[in-house]
Amino acid sequence: MNVKVADEVWIATALLHRNHEDREDFTVREIVKQAESERVVGVPLRAGVQVHAYLHCVANKPPNPGRYRMLIETSKGRRRLYRPGDPCHRSRSTGKNLPEEHAIPSVYRDLLDWYRSEYAKDHDQTSADPILSLRGLGQDVWTDEKADRYVDRLREGW
Repeated sequence: MNVKVADEVWIATALLHRNHEDREDFTVREIVKQAESERVVGVPLRAGVQVHAYLHCVANKPPNPGRYRMLIETSKGRRRLYRPGDPCHRSRSTGKNLPEEHAIPSVYRDLLDWYRSEYAKDHDQTSADPILSLRGLGQDVWTDEKADRYVDRLREGW
């Protein structure tokens, strides 16, 4: 099976999260070590795993060149899995954030179910985005009068 390096990084990070539920994030080195010991594709460590964990898979960094949204940089050198609604660079907004089920070895497919049912389950997109969370704010301003009357009233005496 030809597993993409980005998918290998996602698998390693998902395994760390599932095995260490008490941890919010991990160092890039921890992700690389997990990928190395897991041997997803049968070799200890493929070239590119570190740079994918550091840059190519990170949603809130400018794409260079990949547009993946598999990880989030929580602080310098630290990463966690991306959740829908997390901030991301505008050029990555449509990037891949999960491996496709058929593209990873069957032994890791349960990680996709774990991600959807536990890790990202209750993540509300509007609460994560400060702009989207403003939706509906101020709607009660015009409850007693029409918008035009409200504006006219504000402009009285100008």
